[in-house]
Amino acid sequence: MKKILSVIISAGLVIGLSFGYANKTEAAAKPKVYKNCTEINKVYKGGIAKSSKVKNKGGKTKYKPFVSKALYDANRSKDRDKDGIACER
Repeated sequence: MKKILSVIISAGLVIGLSFGYANKTEAAAKPKVYKNCTEINKVYKGGIAKSSKVKNKGGKTKYKPFVSKALYDANRSKDRDKDGIACER
């Protein structure tokens, strides 16, 4: 009886956790599209870089950009100087 009960509880935990994990990965798969640089800079002070190897063309900046290719691709239109960093400050 104990063995059957422990198998049922284990199966329930595995199934429950797998559904919770699937929902989190789907939400993380869609990066947020911001409407302007002011909105981006509220969350990411240094802007969003597509790679850690990109260099800023616009001159000296105060903050280091957050690196995320998916987030950069979703907000590519905010990169006015096309250097690979959107909304750098």
